[in-house]
Amino acid sequence: MPSYCRLAPYLFLCFFLPGCAANDLVVKRQAESEAKIEFLIQSSKKAEQRHNELAGLLQVQDDRLQSIAGEIKLLKDENRELRAFRDEIKAKVAGLVQQSQTPKIEIVNQPLPTKAAGYSGPPAEYLKSFGLYSANNFPAAIEAFDSFLKNNPQSDYAANAVYWIGECYYTLSDFPKAKEAFSKVVESYPKSTKIPDALLKLGYTLSAMKDKEKATGIYERIITSYPSSPAAIKARERLNEH
Repeated sequence: MPSYCRLAPYLFLCFFLPGCAANDLVVKRQAESEAKIEFLIQSSKKAEQRHNELAGLLQVQDDRLQSIAGEIKLLKDENRELRAFRDEIKAKVAGLVQQSQTPKIEIVNQPLPTKAAGYSGPPAEYLKSFGLYSANNFPAAIEAFDSFLKNNPQSDYAANAVYWIGECYYTLSDFPKAKEAFSKVVESYPKSTKIPDALLKLGYTLSAMKDKEKATGIYERIITSYPSSPAAIKARERLNEH
């Protein structure tokens, strides 16, 4: 047998085996590259998901800060109203004290007076209800104001009682009932001096209920119908914020 025939298998192995080894190395490197690419893709997806989560958290925090700012502004407004109401009560009490200190002159053949002329101070039941509101006992205040309205439906303070019921519900974030109360002040007591404030708080309530279009209409109504009222100033501020 010629010698080159005996060498042929060896020559084949010498050329074939390195080729196989090189091919295996290419396959291995390709697999490693694909694994790295897959790892990078998964890492990118996780980073994107984390970014979206952080963006969501930031939005929640931003919304919360805006809500807190609105609550602080509302508390300032209510504090001013409480001071005004307190000053009103003090003035009426001082007037009653002055009347009680005025010397009485008996007039012969005149009927005994049944009530001081022009007296319109808040009834005790109303003051008790307002005291509960001032103490932040809102559920009890609602119940007390409801009882006052039931017992005194024609009282000069009926509209005020309904208004403060709305304030209680608003503070408790029961916006549907707050809306009902503020609307009742406007619809049932058209001559009440509380209407501008009731409209303003109705606008706040509608804003809290995400009904900005109706809230804007309420603010514009206040500015048009009660342009010189403090409520109109606040309504303009809200419109500027929108």
